[in-house]
This record gives sequence, structure tokens and C-alpha cells, in this order.
Amino acid sequence: MATLLKLTNARSLGARLLLALGVCATLAAALPTAAQAGDGLVVIAHMAVPRLDAATLARLYTGRAVEVAGAPANVVNAAPGSGLRLRFLQQVLQLDDEQYRAYWMVRRHVGKGIPPRDLANSADVIQFVQATPGAIGYIESSELRPGLNVVYKP
Repeated sequence: MATLLKLTNARSLGARLLLALGVCATLAAALPTAAQAGDGLVVIAHMAVPRLDAATLARLYTGRAVEVAGAPANVVNAAPGSGLRLRFLQQVLQLDDEQYRAYWMVRRHVGKGIPPRDLANSADVIQFVQATPGAIGYIESSELRPGLNVVYKP
């Protein structure tokens, strides 16, 4: 009888281990990999604009810098409330959309500039950046195509 009880407990333990492994595997499959987490957005610019770092982008998108390499910069944002814009603001400026809008409301009120123009989608950003000297914008990395000047990847 004791042997039968040990055998039953061993089967129960084995079944629980298999169940736990199955749950772990399911959760692991649902989490993004490190490569996927790095995907998402890229900053593109007109061909004459050199590579940029996050600090320079932060100064440009907050109006504290207006030039890149001695030439006027013209930055554009994704549509307000879009996931792309929210990720950009978080990853590059460490701000949420509400903080960013409030920052520009104050800056505009005291006469220190106007916020970057908002464009509706990645196609508009690409078109604007390619046609406008000094233009800088961001798009989903999945929207990249040959001929685009990638100046920053978070």
C-alpha cells in the first residue's frame, strides 16, 4: 500500500511539474524578445542631416535647439495620441504626451517657440523628411525602405 501511495504521489508531482513547465512556456512565448523590444521606431532625417544622439533629439523636440550641424532643423511629430508618438516621447524625451503638451503650452505662452508640426502617418513623415532640407521625424521601423537616412535608433 505504501508503495502504491508513493507511486501516486510521484505521478501527481510529475503532472504538476509538466503543468508548470507548460504555463512557463506559454508565458515566455507571449513576452517580446530583446530583439522585438528594440524594434519599433527609428528617427529619420533629410539626407544632409548627420547621425544624432538622444540628447540632441531631446533638445530639438523641446525647442532648445533649432539647428543641426549649422543648418536649420525642422522636426515633426507623429499624430497626437498615436502609439508611435507615445513610444518616442517615452524613449527619447522621458515624457508622456500630457507632459509634452503642457511643456509646449507654457513655452508657447512665454513666446519661446511653437511645437513641432504633427503629421498624420508614417507616409506623411517620410514624404516631408525627404522633401524638406533639415527635416527630422520618426516612423515605425517596419516602414523603413531603401533611401531613408536613419539618424537614430533607440
